[in-house]
Amino acid sequence: MIGDLHCHTTLSDGSLGIEEVIAQAKKMQLDYLAITDHDTLSSSNRAHILGERYGINIIPAVELSAWDKKRDKKVHILCYAPQKPDRLEGLCLKSCSIRTACAKDMINKVMERYPIPPDAVRMYTKGSKSIFKQHIMRALCNYGYATELYGEINNRLFSYPDGECLVQREYPDVNFVLDLIHSSKGVAVMAHPFLFDNYDLIDELIEKKKLDGIEVYHYSANDEQRELLLKKCEENGLVATGGSDFHGLYNSVPTHIGSSVTNDANMKKLMSLISANKLKAKKPAAEVKTG
Repeated sequence: MIGDLHCHTTLSDGSLGIEEVIAQAKKMQLDYLAITDHDTLSSSNRAHILGERYGINIIPAVELSAWDKKRDKKVHILCYAPQKPDRLEGLCLKSCSIRTACAKDMINKVMERYPIPPDAVRMYTKGSKSIFKQHIMRALCNYGYATELYGEINNRLFSYPDGECLVQREYPDVNFVLDLIHSSKGVAVMAHPFLFDNYDLIDELIEKKKLDGIEVYHYSANDEQRELLLKKCEENGLVATGGSDFHGLYNSVPTHIGSSVTNDANMKKLMSLISANKLKAKKPAAEVKTG
Protein backbone atom coordinates (compact mmCIF):
# COMPACT_ATOMS: atom_id res chain seq x y z
CA MET A 1 0.00 0.00 0.00
CA ILE A 2 1.19 3.50 -0.82
CA GLY A 3 0.00 6.97 0.10
CA ASP A 4 0.46 10.60 -0.85
CA LEU A 5 0.61 12.24 2.57
CA HIS A 6 0.93 15.88 1.57
CA CYS A 7 -1.48 17.82 -0.65
CA HIS A 8 -3.55 20.99 -0.55
CA THR A 9 -7.01 22.12 -1.64
CA THR A 10 -8.91 25.39 -1.96
CA LEU A 11 -9.26 25.40 1.83
CA SER A 12 -5.74 26.85 1.89
CA ASP A 13 -3.44 27.50 -1.09
CA GLY A 14 -4.51 24.78 -3.52
CA SER A 15 -6.53 25.37 -6.68
CA LEU A 16 -8.58 22.14 -6.68
CA GLY A 17 -11.43 21.25 -4.35
CA ILE A 18 -11.49 18.28 -1.99
CA GLU A 19 -13.41 16.00 -4.35
CA GLU A 20 -11.18 16.83 -7.31
CA VAL A 21 -8.08 15.96 -5.29
CA ILE A 22 -9.54 12.68 -4.04
CA ALA A 23 -10.77 11.71 -7.51
CA GLN A 24 -7.27 12.31 -8.88
CA ALA A 25 -5.75 10.23 -6.11
CA LYS A 26 -8.00 7.37 -7.18
CA LYS A 27 -6.82 7.76 -10.78
CA MET A 28 -3.24 7.56 -9.54
CA GLN A 29 -4.12 4.27 -7.81
CA LEU A 30 -3.19 5.48 -4.35
CA ASP A 31 -4.33 3.53 -1.31
CA TYR A 32 -4.05 6.41 1.15
CA LEU A 33 -4.34 10.17 0.90
CA ALA A 34 -3.79 12.94 3.46
CA ILE A 35 -5.15 16.40 2.72
CA THR A 36 -2.81 18.68 4.64
CA ASP A 37 -4.20 22.18 4.21
CA HIS A 38 -2.35 24.88 6.11
CA ASP A 39 -3.56 25.37 9.68
CA THR A 40 -7.01 23.89 9.17
CA LEU A 41 -8.62 20.49 9.61
CA SER A 42 -11.81 21.63 7.89
CA SER A 43 -11.46 19.05 5.13
CA SER A 44 -11.66 16.06 7.47
CA ASN A 45 -15.38 15.21 7.52
CA ARG A 46 -16.05 15.81 3.83
CA ALA A 47 -12.82 14.10 2.81
CA HIS A 48 -13.77 11.01 4.82
CA ILE A 49 -17.18 10.78 3.11
CA LEU A 50 -15.70 11.31 -0.36
CA GLY A 51 -12.87 8.88 0.38
CA GLU A 52 -15.41 6.14 1.05
CA ARG A 53 -17.20 7.02 -2.17
CA TYR A 54 -14.03 6.84 -4.28
CA GLY A 55 -12.42 3.95 -2.43
CA ILE A 56 -9.49 5.94 -1.00
CA ASN A 57 -8.40 5.70 2.63
CA ILE A 58 -8.31 9.25 3.98
CA ILE A 59 -6.00 10.15 6.86
CA PRO A 60 -7.15 13.36 8.61
CA ALA A 61 -4.23 15.77 8.55
CA VAL A 62 -3.05 19.36 8.73
CA GLU A 63 0.18 21.22 7.94
CA LEU A 64 0.87 23.43 10.94
CA SER A 65 2.92 26.62 10.81
CA ALA A 66 5.66 26.94 13.42
CA TRP A 67 8.82 28.90 14.16
CA ASP A 68 12.32 27.80 15.11
CA LYS A 69 13.12 30.69 17.44
CA LYS A 70 16.70 29.58 18.01
CA ARG A 71 17.52 29.93 14.29
CA ASP A 72 14.78 32.44 13.42
CA LYS A 73 13.28 30.27 10.67
CA LYS A 74 9.81 29.06 9.85
CA VAL A 75 9.03 25.37 10.11
CA HIS A 76 6.13 23.31 8.84
CA ILE A 77 4.94 20.31 10.84
CA LEU A 78 2.57 17.73 9.40
CA CYS A 79 0.09 16.35 11.91
CA TYR A 80 -1.66 13.08 11.06
CA ALA A 81 -4.86 11.67 12.55
CA PRO A 82 -5.18 13.73 15.75
CA GLN A 83 -7.60 11.84 17.98
CA LYS A 84 -8.51 15.02 19.87
CA PRO A 85 -8.51 17.60 17.03
CA ASP A 86 -10.30 20.21 19.13
CA ARG A 87 -7.00 20.75 20.97
CA LEU A 88 -5.53 22.13 17.73
CA GLU A 89 -8.34 24.59 16.98
CA GLY A 90 -6.85 27.52 18.89
CA LEU A 91 -3.44 27.02 17.28
CA CYS A 92 -4.97 26.86 13.81
CA LEU A 93 -7.01 30.02 14.37
CA LYS A 94 -3.97 31.89 15.66
CA SER A 95 -1.77 30.87 12.71
CA CYS A 96 -4.49 31.72 10.17
CA SER A 97 -4.86 35.10 11.84
CA ILE A 98 -1.10 35.73 11.62
CA ARG A 99 -1.02 34.73 7.93
CA THR A 100 -4.04 36.88 7.06
CA ALA A 101 -2.55 39.92 8.82
CA CYS A 102 0.70 39.44 6.86
CA ALA A 103 -1.27 39.06 3.63
CA LYS A 104 -3.20 42.28 4.19
CA ASP A 105 0.07 44.17 4.67
CA MET A 106 1.48 42.55 1.53
CA ILE A 107 -1.60 43.48 -0.48
CA ASN A 108 -1.25 47.11 0.63
CA LYS A 109 2.41 47.10 -0.43
CA VAL A 110 1.49 45.58 -3.80
CA MET A 111 -1.26 48.15 -4.37
CA GLU A 112 1.29 50.94 -3.87
CA ARG A 113 3.11 49.54 -6.91
CA TYR A 114 0.20 48.20 -8.97
CA PRO A 115 -3.24 49.90 -8.97
CA ILE A 116 -5.39 46.78 -8.66
CA PRO A 117 -8.84 47.01 -6.98
CA PRO A 118 -8.93 46.34 -3.22
CA ASP A 119 -11.06 43.21 -3.69
CA ALA A 120 -9.02 41.79 -6.61
CA VAL A 121 -7.35 39.19 -4.40
CA ARG A 122 -10.43 38.18 -2.43
CA MET A 123 -12.12 36.59 -5.44
CA TYR A 124 -9.42 33.88 -5.41
CA THR A 125 -9.66 33.14 -1.69
CA LYS A 126 -13.23 31.85 -1.56
CA GLY A 127 -13.26 28.82 0.72
CA SER A 128 -9.71 29.38 1.93
CA LYS A 129 -9.06 29.93 5.62
CA SER A 130 -6.30 32.46 4.85
CA ILE A 131 -4.88 34.68 2.11
CA PHE A 132 -1.70 33.44 0.44
CA LYS A 133 0.97 35.01 -1.79
CA GLN A 134 -0.29 32.85 -4.67
CA HIS A 135 -3.68 34.56 -4.48
CA ILE A 136 -2.02 37.97 -4.74
CA MET A 137 0.06 36.89 -7.73
CA ARG A 138 -3.03 35.50 -9.46
CA ALA A 139 -4.70 38.90 -9.10
CA LEU A 140 -1.63 40.57 -10.64
CA CYS A 141 -1.80 38.11 -13.54
CA ASN A 142 -5.51 38.76 -13.97
CA TYR A 143 -4.89 42.51 -14.24
CA GLY A 144 -2.03 42.11 -16.69
CA TYR A 145 0.92 43.00 -14.47
CA ALA A 146 2.35 39.49 -14.68
CA THR A 147 2.01 36.57 -17.04
CA GLU A 148 2.98 33.81 -14.60
CA LEU A 149 2.56 33.03 -10.92
CA TYR A 150 6.25 32.25 -10.46
CA GLY A 151 8.70 34.43 -12.31
CA GLU A 152 10.52 37.73 -12.19
CA ILE A 153 7.70 39.70 -10.55
CA ASN A 154 6.97 37.06 -7.93
CA ASN A 155 10.68 36.82 -7.13
CA ARG A 156 11.03 40.57 -6.78
CA LEU A 157 7.93 40.99 -4.62
CA PHE A 158 7.86 37.85 -2.50
CA SER A 159 11.25 36.12 -2.59
CA TYR A 160 12.36 34.86 0.82
CA PRO A 161 13.69 36.56 2.89
CA ASP A 162 13.93 40.04 1.31
CA GLY A 163 11.15 40.41 -1.25
CA GLU A 164 9.95 44.00 -1.67
CA CYS A 165 6.44 43.14 -0.48
CA LEU A 166 7.13 40.12 1.68
CA VAL A 167 5.79 40.45 5.21
CA GLN A 168 6.58 37.78 7.81
CA ARG A 169 5.79 37.38 11.47
CA GLU A 170 6.71 34.65 13.91
CA TYR A 171 4.38 31.67 14.16
CA PRO A 172 4.05 29.67 17.40
CA ASP A 173 7.22 28.03 18.70
CA VAL A 174 7.92 24.65 17.08
CA ASN A 175 8.30 22.93 20.47
CA PHE A 176 4.90 24.21 21.55
CA VAL A 177 3.34 23.04 18.28
CA LEU A 178 4.84 19.55 18.64
CA ASP A 179 3.69 19.28 22.25
CA LEU A 180 0.18 20.28 21.19
CA ILE A 181 0.15 17.67 18.42
CA HIS A 182 1.05 14.94 20.89
CA SER A 183 -1.51 16.30 23.34
CA SER A 184 -4.09 15.90 20.56
CA LYS A 185 -2.85 12.31 20.10
CA GLY A 186 -1.64 13.04 16.59
CA VAL A 187 1.47 11.89 14.72
CA ALA A 188 4.07 14.67 14.24
CA VAL A 189 6.22 14.73 11.09
CA MET A 190 8.60 17.50 10.03
CA ALA A 191 7.67 18.64 6.53
CA HIS A 192 10.28 19.20 3.77
CA PRO A 193 13.33 19.97 6.01
CA PHE A 194 15.39 21.33 3.11
CA LEU A 195 12.73 23.73 1.83
CA PHE A 196 13.11 26.10 4.79
CA ASP A 197 16.62 25.00 5.81
CA ASN A 198 15.42 23.14 8.92
CA TYR A 199 17.92 20.29 8.80
CA ASP A 200 19.89 21.53 11.83
CA LEU A 201 16.72 21.50 13.90
CA ILE A 202 16.07 17.78 13.39
CA ASP A 203 18.63 16.39 15.86
CA GLU A 204 17.46 18.81 18.53
CA LEU A 205 13.86 17.63 18.16
CA ILE A 206 14.87 13.96 18.00
CA GLU A 207 16.84 14.36 21.25
CA LYS A 208 13.72 15.80 22.89
CA LYS A 209 11.69 12.88 21.45
CA LYS A 210 9.28 15.28 19.79
CA LEU A 211 9.30 13.91 16.23
CA ASP A 212 7.50 10.79 15.01
CA GLY A 213 8.71 11.13 11.45
CA ILE A 214 10.40 13.16 8.72
CA GLU A 215 9.11 13.91 5.23
CA VAL A 216 11.93 12.32 3.26
CA TYR A 217 10.36 12.09 -0.17
CA HIS A 218 9.60 15.65 -1.26
CA TYR A 219 10.63 17.51 -4.41
CA SER A 220 12.78 19.96 -2.41
CA ALA A 221 15.29 17.27 -1.42
CA ASN A 222 17.82 15.80 -3.85
CA ASP A 223 18.99 12.18 -3.71
CA GLU A 224 21.87 12.91 -1.34
CA GLN A 225 19.64 14.89 1.01
CA ARG A 226 17.04 12.12 0.99
CA GLU A 227 19.69 9.63 2.01
CA LEU A 228 20.64 11.84 4.96
CA LEU A 229 17.01 12.09 6.07
CA LEU A 230 16.39 8.39 5.55
CA LYS A 231 19.41 7.55 7.70
CA LYS A 232 18.09 9.74 10.53
CA CYS A 233 14.73 7.96 10.32
CA GLU A 234 16.33 4.50 10.38
CA GLU A 235 18.68 5.35 13.26
CA ASN A 236 15.91 6.82 15.41
CA GLY A 237 12.92 4.64 14.54
CA LEU A 238 11.06 7.45 12.75
CA VAL A 239 8.55 7.15 9.94
CA ALA A 240 9.95 8.26 6.55
CA THR A 241 6.99 9.83 4.77
CA GLY A 242 6.56 11.11 1.25
CA GLY A 243 4.09 13.45 -0.41
CA SER A 244 3.65 15.48 -3.57
CA ASP A 245 2.93 18.78 -1.75
CA PHE A 246 0.37 19.29 -4.50
CA HIS A 247 -1.15 22.78 -4.93
CA GLY A 248 -2.53 22.48 -8.47
CA LEU A 249 -2.28 25.78 -10.34
CA TYR A 250 -0.32 27.20 -7.40
CA ASN A 251 2.52 24.66 -7.55
CA SER A 252 5.88 26.44 -7.54
CA VAL A 253 7.40 23.49 -9.43
CA PRO A 254 5.73 20.75 -11.48
CA THR A 255 4.37 18.20 -9.00
CA HIS A 256 1.24 16.09 -9.30
CA ILE A 257 -0.70 13.92 -6.88
CA GLY A 258 1.26 10.73 -6.39
CA SER A 259 4.55 12.19 -7.68
CA SER A 260 6.09 11.45 -4.26
CA VAL A 261 4.63 8.81 -1.99
CA THR A 262 5.04 6.97 1.29
CA ASN A 263 5.93 3.33 0.67
CA ASP A 264 4.29 0.22 2.11
CA ALA A 265 6.68 -0.27 5.02
CA ASN A 266 6.35 3.33 6.22
CA MET A 267 2.59 3.40 5.70
CA LYS A 268 2.41 0.41 8.05
CA LYS A 269 4.60 2.25 10.60
CA LEU A 270 2.36 5.30 10.38
CA MET A 271 -0.84 3.29 10.73
CA SER A 272 0.67 1.52 13.73
CA LEU A 273 1.35 4.89 15.40
CA ILE A 274 -2.19 6.04 14.63
CA SER A 275 -3.62 2.83 16.14
CA ALA A 276 -1.50 3.33 19.28
CA ASN A 277 -2.74 6.92 19.58
CA LYS A 278 -6.34 5.75 19.31
CA LEU A 279 -5.78 3.44 22.28
CA LYS A 280 -4.11 6.24 24.26
CA ALA A 281 -7.01 8.58 23.52
CA LYS A 282 -9.49 6.02 24.86
CA LYS A 283 -7.46 5.07 27.93
CA PRO A 284 -8.52 7.85 30.32
CA ALA A 285 -12.21 7.21 29.64
CA ALA A 286 -11.69 3.50 30.25
CA GLU A 287 -9.87 4.22 33.52
CA VAL A 288 -12.70 6.48 34.71
CA LYS A 289 -15.26 3.74 34.05
CA THR A 290 -13.13 1.18 35.85
CA GLY A 291 -12.82 3.49 38.87
